[in-house]
Amino acid sequence: MNSSIEEVNYFLDITGDRCPMTFVKTRLMLDKMPGGAKLEVRLRGKEPLANVPRSAKEIGCVVSDPIHLEGEIYRLIIQKPQ
Repeated sequence: MNSSIEEVNYFLDITGDRCPMTFVKTRLMLDKMPGGAKLEVRLRGKEPLANVPRSAKEIGCVVSDPIHLEGEIYRLIIQKPQ
């Protein structure tokens, strides 16, 4: 999935959170969004980087490849299904 910053409708920073709260917060945000909307998620560490995309895909979302920003911080774009 290719997404530019302009296409993202929502933003969530979970860099200060640990699993399982990383996906809990992501899921709460996704539940508030309309179908087709895109969420930019900033996360930190290997566990959230593995768990958040996997869990989002399990509920039918399309997830971009992670983009490394700095240190252990990554950016994901998650598109909620229609």
